[in-house]
Amino acid sequence: MQNEDDNQTDDSTRVIDTCKTTQQSPPESSTSPQFFKLAKKLGIDGALFAENKKALLEDRTLKRARLTELHKQKNIETIILKALPYCSNFEIGPNIDLDWFNRYIALSEEVSNPTMQDLWAKILAGELTKSGSFSYKALKIFRDMGIHDAKLLAKACSLAVKDPNHKNIRLITGAYQKPGLLNFLAKQRLQFCNLSQYGLNHADLLALSENHLIYIQESESSLINKGETLQFMYNGSSMRLTAIKADVSLQFYKFTPLGSELAQLIGDKGNDDFFEHLKNKLSYYFLINSDRN
Repeated sequence: MQNEDDNQTDDSTRVIDTCKTTQQSPPESSTSPQFFKLAKKLGIDGALFAENKKALLEDRTLKRARLTELHKQKNIETIILKALPYCSNFEIGPNIDLDWFNRYIALSEEVSNPTMQDLWAKILAGELTKSGSFSYKALKIFRDMGIHDAKLLAKACSLAVKDPNHKNIRLITGAYQKPGLLNFLAKQRLQFCNLSQYGLNHADLLALSENHLIYIQESESSLINKGETLQFMYNGSSMRLTAIKADVSLQFYKFTPLGSELAQLIGDKGNDDFFEHLKNKLSYYFLINSDRN
């Protein structure tokens, strides 16, 4: 009868033998077609062939470098082609910043996702028609964003209001009145707008903050006097708030300067249900006029 140490030795031997067998068998014979196709596309499939079928390591290195440069060239040419329609109705200024343009190419040439390519095309068109629209810092932030992050930015923009010059963008989360003797115990003194109900929960806000697109610390406006008017834009529509009570304040998350830059990429596409929800909550303190149906 074998003791426990003998059993462990046999198990170890079997594991080692299995590993040897796996290494000796031609790798391509056990590789899934999808994995092999991806590795070949990226030029990193050399190790998947049997030894007698492998090209020289130097040749494989040169092949991968060539494929990488071809992919980059294809990506940037696709983006340039997509930018063309955005520039067709605008005159490109004479003072093109070639340094900015070279940095733009270096950051965008690895973008192969069609949706992200569309957004990079808008960046290029925006900069060509109005120099200084997008800073290099904003480009670097956008380069590190994935498609999920871009969708979150689009969701935030669909719920946000802008001031008339579009420089300050806010996600309004509620309104309240300064506590006083007459309203201290009023249940409706704080009106809360539920962003998560419309697809933007706290985890999403944290993700936007990690990408430097919004400030995660909630802000509030200075106290608004009765009769005072605030002017906003909600996804292309005017929105005027006139206070009907004294000492009212708006609460909101504010877009960062980088977030405001990149928000230019997102077209006006508001959420009608959220807009009704927002008006309903704010109407307790404001008379609301808007040209949005």
